[in-house]
Amino acid sequence: MQVGNVTTPFGRRPVSLAQVRGQMRTAEIKSGKTADKWKVFRDACEARALLGVQDRALAVLDALLTFYPDNELSEDRGLVVFPSNDQLSVRAHGIAGTTLRRHLAALVDAGLIQRKDSANGKRYARKDETGAIEEAFGFSLAPLLARAEELAHAAQQVATERKRFRITREALSICRRDVRKLISAAVEEGAAGDWGQMEEMFLGLTVRIPRTPTAADLQQILEEMEMLREEIINRLEIQENSDDMGSNADQNERHIQNSNTESSNEFEPSSGNEQGAKPSQDIRPAREPIKAFPLGMVLKACPEINDYGPGGAVGSWRDLMSAAVVVRSTLGVSPSAYQDACEVMGQQNAAVAVACILERGGHINNAGGYLRDLTRKAARGEFSLGPMLMALLRANAPTRRHAS
Repeated sequence: MQVGNVTTPFGRRPVSLAQVRGQMRTAEIKSGKTADKWKVFRDACEARALLGVQDRALAVLDALLTFYPDNELSEDRGLVVFPSNDQLSVRAHGIAGTTLRRHLAALVDAGLIQRKDSANGKRYARKDETGAIEEAFGFSLAPLLARAEELAHAAQQVATERKRFRITREALSICRRDVRKLISAAVEEGAAGDWGQMEEMFLGLTVRIPRTPTAADLQQILEEMEMLREEIINRLEIQENSDDMGSNADQNERHIQNSNTESSNEFEPSSGNEQGAKPSQDIRPAREPIKAFPLGMVLKACPEINDYGPGGAVGSWRDLMSAAVVVRSTLGVSPSAYQDACEVMGQQNAAVAVACILERGGHINNAGGYLRDLTRKAARGEFSLGPMLMALLRANAPTRRHAS
């Protein structure tokens, strides 16, 4: 037999270099080697993209394997199956003859089966006196046995790449959602910054996502999107720190002015009737209360509030507001301070503020005074929950996986 466009002595069909290499590979099968035919088939299905075969071709391979009597492929028991096209078509779910021949050729070209033709091109088996098969002509499954380890490795490679693609795609979706919410919240709350430029950068990254992306495509865009998210959070944190510094200066000034007449707990009396606190009617919102952030974002930023919800969980805004009342008492925030916050911020935002204070409990010495200060800022239109929530989101987020 010659290689190239020259046909076999019987004039059946040309033999390619790939087929010759496949024949050489099957000739090197170690004696006694076996492989589970269905395991090898599953690996071939998993690696079909690398092998360059279609699903219909694999359905034909599945049908061919049903004609092999044992589950274990072994040279000792022979590796040639010899069904007629009619029999093969039936087991391949009624595939048409021309389509069947095309997919058989594809399996040969992919190096998954080999043709073993008889002199007249028919498929049959020659048996001895005892009925045992001496020689068979049809399709050899030897390549599946020879390539069992290779196919298993290819299947694992495809599975790993698919997992990497799925994780990267999910991470990019979450990051896109975060950036979208951060920009929207910053604009709604009037945070200082060139948010139009941030929006343009966000849209520029979004339109770069291909219609059918690879994991590498998504990874590159994810890294840039994460950098954009970090930049936005940093800007919001800078504003929050600036607000905190202003708040501390105000508190220090009040402390100096009242050091001889008022205690350090003037904003947080232990009883329900608060002493030294301004009447609630003195605090009036200077503008319409800000819109509430998504509950899922709040719970992600403030997971500790869940422990105070009905049944130890928060599943709705009603649950969050109920939990905030419990936390208010736990933190020593007076009812009037919380009532003022509800009137100025709205009940949902007041509950979120309490959840944030609980989460930052280790850094806040006077929860009642802190809430009153936030309420006064909100009344003047100088307070936004956004920076506080974003800082907590960042603090509570697990370490992200970076590509090696």
